[in-house]
Amino acid sequence: MFTAWNKKNPALASWSLLILLSIVWGSSFILIKKGLIAFTPAEVAGIRILSASLFLFPVAFKNLRYIKKRQWYYLFISGFFGSLIPAFLFPLAQTRIDSGITGILNALTPLFTILLGAFFFQVRFNLRIITGILTGFLGSVALVLANGSDQTMNINFFAMFIILATIFYGLNVNILKYYLSDIKPIHIASISMFLVGPFAFLYLILFSDVRSHLMNNESGFLSLIYIIILGVMGTAIAMALFNKLIKNTNTVFASSVTYLIPIVAVIWGIVDGETLFFQHYFGMAAIIIGVLIANKGRNR
Repeated sequence: MFTAWNKKNPALASWSLLILLSIVWGSSFILIKKGLIAFTPAEVAGIRILSASLFLFPVAFKNLRYIKKRQWYYLFISGFFGSLIPAFLFPLAQTRIDSGITGILNALTPLFTILLGAFFFQVRFNLRIITGILTGFLGSVALVLANGSDQTMNINFFAMFIILATIFYGLNVNILKYYLSDIKPIHIASISMFLVGPFAFLYLILFSDVRSHLMNNESGFLSLIYIIILGVMGTAIAMALFNKLIKNTNTVFASSVTYLIPIVAVIWGIVDGETLFFQHYFGMAAIIIGVLIANKGRNR
């Protein structure tokens, strides 16, 4: 049904996917925050990746035989840098950064998608696209400047973990587009998670104390549920949708989802008791304008 609608209304389908992904991924940061109540950052990451891997395992196992020899390397790189490592970096950062600010910093992904694409994938971007990217980035900066009750910028070393994650995301977006575009999105998501899932499993079994944290914390089971939802929705299903978005559009439009993510993340932050300042409104407006400009440049 979606395939037929996608062919009939490709532009509408692409924007619908973009909005859906922004809601799912924008909600990921609050889920991480709730998971951290009972578990360590690494345990949150391990449970998230393992949940996604197990959820997609039937699809992966069924389609392993269709993967060509040269594609295994890129599928592993996609799973490792696009899912596994960022899954560990984000909870670690959120031990010192609010969930809303984390979502805002995530908007750096399109910038690194462009830079890595230009340096390593020979991608060319016109001035309009670059203007849109920079506009959205400035909107994110405006939101960062509103971090804190005194509305002043608070430089935090842990923000570097988010920046590193967005670099890996930018690399992954280019790999998906230029090396794995001939594979179905659901196959990319399932098999890449199949390849990195064992790393999460081994960590949880050998190096974590999940059972103790689960049983000895009154919020343990609720935190576990939040993380499983994060793994299934925010990783497994969202990865498949994101891969489809890249295949149907291009790297710039697909990575623009990270411009909408901060809006959702900040809204969840407000619901959870965080404060919204004037800079937030200004920043979110700039982000939306940036997406529109970049998308218009894509169609030129």
